This record gives sequence, structure tokens and C-alpha cells, in this order.
Amino acid sequence: MALGPFTFMNTENTKIDPKIEKMMKAGAHLGYTKTRRHPSVASFILGTKNKTDIIDLEKTLKMLEAAKEFIKKLATEKKQIVFIGTKPEAKQILKLVAEKIDMPYVAERWIGGTISNFSEIRKRIERMLDLKEKKVKGELDKYTKKERLMFDREVKKLEIYFIGLTNLKKVPDALFIVDAKKEDIAVKEALQLKIPVIALCNIDSDIKNISHPIIANDGSMSSIKFFMEEIADAYGSVPTV
Repeated sequence: MALGPFTFMNTENTKIDPKIEKMMKAGAHLGYTKTRRHPSVASFILGTKNKTDIIDLEKTLKMLEAAKEFIKKLATEKKQIVFIGTKPEAKQILKLVAEKIDMPYVAERWIGGTISNFSEIRKRIERMLDLKEKKVKGELDKYTKKERLMFDREVKKLEIYFIGLTNLKKVPDALFIVDAKKEDIAVKEALQLKIPVIALCNIDSDIKNISHPIIANDGSMSSIKFFMEEIADAYGSVPTV
């Protein structure tokens, strides 16, 4: 079956996989221009159309399934994954998906040291939680209006960066990243600590050090949504004991 400018068929030349059809509809096959292609992804390019690299979705599907098996293993072992996606196209769906499976997330800027210097980051999270609790209990009422305003501003600033990490009590067991190139600091920290990385990567990403890369369009909301929901379903499909 021909879909767009290229044909995605399995090796038996039978009906196209339904997931490949869904990926096509989500625009997952659309890379960037050939000039932006990183050498590490060359074997995942099916061809070029109107100067845009077309990603081989048969290979993408295999990578996705491998990543899902790894996710299921993490779920079975009750491991914690931090979901990271700070680009505008990823923020909303990332937050929804992470909360759905009760996983920590970063949807704003990744703060350097979030995992490589986690003890210090945890102190800032605790500070945020402490101030919020004291406000609810009325324990900040003894301060002046100006001081209370300063506490409110501090909490708001801390929430921007750390609200999604409140349930992260230790260095995570894995990271799931939307756009490994954009989130290169997080990738470097994970490599430093030997934490496995599952990442949705477009053709401009260096995937050599990504444990489980998924080569696909990481700039389209529909594409990001498809892959994030697949990952969340894989984690949630493991029954809790």
C-alpha cells in the first residue's frame, strides 16, 4: 500500500501494519532537510522528498516495540522514569501522560544538575513543598504582607521547574525524552550516571549514546502524542501486585 511518496511494506509484502498507518497519519515519517541529518541516523532514512528526509517507519516500529519491552520491564520492577519534553509541542501531552502513570516529569526548562546533583535539587523541592504546606496551615500569617508576597513569588518560581518532580525521591531509573538534541544536558547527565535513556529523536539527533532511540518526527504534536501514549500504555499494561 502506498502512503504518501513512499511505500511502507513488511518483508512478506502483506498488509501494512496498522501502527505504521497511525504513524503516517500523525506525520511521524517526516524528518528535516537532508542538511540537518546526523550521520548516526543515516540507516533509518527511507528517502528524500521535496528536500525533506522521509523516515523508515518499519524501522521506527521495531525501535518503538523494543522501547516498549524495556518500559514494561521497568514497570514490572516498579522503576521510576522521568519524562522530559520542554518544547512547546511536547509540554501539554507530556504532562498528561506522565501524570496518567504517576511518573515525574519536566515540561519547562531542564535545570542542570537535576539528576547529577539530585540531593541539591531535592532540597529545593522540599523548600517548595514546605512553603506550600505552611501557607495552607496559616503558618505564614505571622509574616508581613511584603514577606508573604516574597514567599509566594519563591513558590511560583520553584513550581515552574520542580512541580513535576515532587514524587521523585531519588535518582530515577530511566529517562524518557522528547527531542534528545534539545535536551542534550539531560542526556549528558544520564550518560554520566549510566541511566538508560529512551528518546524520541528526529534525524538531527546523535543517537549513538541513546539506549533506546525511536527515530521519528519529534516536532509534531500528533507524532509526539502517538509515541507518548504508546509508552504510557506499555507502562500501564503491567498489572500492579
